[in-house]
Amino acid sequence: MAEGAGGTARRGDEGRGADAADDPVAEAGEAAARLRERYDELRRIEERIDGYGRDRVEATADAYRRAHRILDRYEEDAVGSGDFESYVRFRGEFDDAADVDDDLPAADAFEAADEAVDKRRLSESDFAAAREALEPAGEFVDLLEAHDDAVDDYRAARKDAREARKRLDSRLDELREVAEMADADLDADLDRLRDPIEAYDESVREAFREFFKSASAREVFDFLDRADSTPFVDVDVPPTDLAEYVETHAAGEEPPATLLEYADYTNSKLEHYVDDPGALRTAVAVHRTYLERLDGEPLTLDWPPKPGDELAYEIDELVPLVGRIADDEVVATLRSVRELARSDEYERLRRAAEVRHELDGDDLALIERGEADGRLAEAERTRSLVDDVLAETERE
Repeated sequence: MAEGAGGTARRGDEGRGADAADDPVAEAGEAAARLRERYDELRRIEERIDGYGRDRVEATADAYRRAHRILDRYEEDAVGSGDFESYVRFRGEFDDAADVDDDLPAADAFEAADEAVDKRRLSESDFAAAREALEPAGEFVDLLEAHDDAVDDYRAARKDAREARKRLDSRLDELREVAEMADADLDADLDRLRDPIEAYDESVREAFREFFKSASAREVFDFLDRADSTPFVDVDVPPTDLAEYVETHAAGEEPPATLLEYADYTNSKLEHYVDDPGALRTAVAVHRTYLERLDGEPLTLDWPPKPGDELAYEIDELVPLVGRIADDEVVATLRSVRELARSDEYERLRRAAEVRHELDGDDLALIERGEADGRLAEAERTRSLVDDVLAETERE
């Protein structure tokens, strides 16, 4: 069929920029542009169809398809000295197919095709001539197919634009946060804050590991109960039945790490270490996961750290707890962090730490280059454009 009536509709995302998938702002802008193109292309095809009249275009396309089916069906039998009966049927059916209203587009193509096969003896070249004569009518089949393709392309482009708009909304939220963080001093020396916090965290974890291995289960559980009473230390208190066992049995004088070892012993071996092997198995083995998960993490400091007043109050509560399980150097490091939290420069350092923790490299670069506000404004303009295009290309 000819391609002149409707052209070939573009499909997929072949016009999409290579970097758009990584940038919701660019992606949304390109999706809006594609939607506008697909919509305009569809409107051009519909205007052409409307210019002829939809019913007349469809009638021409139907007549073209029918004429071609007849040519294909009878060509082998009706040519040369073939089946005369087939020739007669062909002539009758093709005459009917070519008898179209004079006001149809390309009506003369059917007349020319009928003349090409209006002979007493037909050859393959006559059938070829009839097909060639029908080509102007075939353009209207192409036009309808182009319309169907254009509708599919438009719908796909509209779906893509709506989805890109959603991703742009998410990116806008991120860019607003980035713009709000643009006041951070990214040149601040974070090591002054990070080093003592990391040193303390590592030391208190190690101190708790040693405490877990050396102190009695009763001492450990008492420590956990005390820690649980402070609002800034989130520990898992011992299960009731395990706590009762540790309190009422001599095995409670052993470290939790030792109780876990006992739980792996055979009954005959365990009898040499505890007075009631069954009670130990019931209390300890059932809560093995709880004991294995106990660590010093609840005693550590967050990164990025809390606001100054909050962090200082947290450390006030931690100092007496940590002092029970760690040496003076660990406590001193913790106090040094508290002094820094109360200093004039703390919020500047904390803000820089917070921003560096929250943002990835690209967004940090926006702040470093002073482009955060500009990028946000660009994203907002793009969203407005996408909204306009979605509204202007909506179809019933």
